Amino acid sequence: MKFLRFKNKADSLNDDGQIKSGFLDDDNKIIELKGDILDYFNKDIKSILDNMIASHSLDDIEILSPTEPSKIVCIGLNYKDHAKELNLDLPESPVIFIKPSTTINRTDNIIIYPKVSKQIDYEGELAVVIGKKSKQVSVEEADDYIFGYTIINDVTARDFTLGDGQWTRGKSCDGFAPIGPYIETDLDPLNQKIVTKVNGNIKQNSNTSQMIFSPQEIISYVSETMTLNPGDVIATGTPPGVGEMKADSIVEVTIEDIGTLKNYLIKEE
Repeated sequence: MKFLRFKNKADSLNDDGQIKSGFLDDDNKIIELKGDILDYFNKDIKSILDNMIASHSLDDIEILSPTEPSKIVCIGLNYKDHAKELNLDLPESPVIFIKPSTTINRTDNIIIYPKVSKQIDYEGELAVVIGKKSKQVSVEEADDYIFGYTIINDVTARDFTLGDGQWTRGKSCDGFAPIGPYIETDLDPLNQKIVTKVNGNIKQNSNTSQMIFSPQEIISYVSETMTLNPGDVIATGTPPGVGEMKADSIVEVTIEDIGTLKNYLIKEE
């Protein structure tokens, strides 16, 4: 099932300014649900359908980030084909870093190209959304803590990361973590085609089967020392083909069973 957060467009007859939860049905209609999206973690289909409120056209809504995480935990170098591209040895354990909540962005929105940066890169990734508080979770238990999967673009100011000698500033500019459009609860995370396009040209083209560490292994590793809260996001790493986006570019990350995350890179005035 594809869950989402949304609000009605300002010119919609149903505009009430409220953030709403729902799911995408088989007819590409948005079915509005009572309460918060996280209320539907591990709910059966009857419980979900019993909480339907209304139906909306995709044309009448604005899709928001599907979650508001307290943190985004990111994994560096988690694709075998990316390591091969960079001529690097495979890591023995996940390499992690954090993007703050101020980086959160949504699909069909702009990414601001900071005027103090000279190179902005795309990094299309599969992301895990945590469904319940997680601490010291085993690999075998990890699926019980996963709400579902979404898409993230780990946008990076590459001149910052190279110049600073570490990643925090270059990964943490406002809006540098577009997430969405949906949280898919039913997919195989280790067999998903992932493609990133810039202005319609394919830049990344791989499959999550190339991951070094599975989402379950990552959750177990991270939760050994760090509490994961409901709604938190884990970005599971990017495949080969990372590269630069110029100002005024359109960037799209597609994962076959989720959809497409689309954004517009606009230079800061």
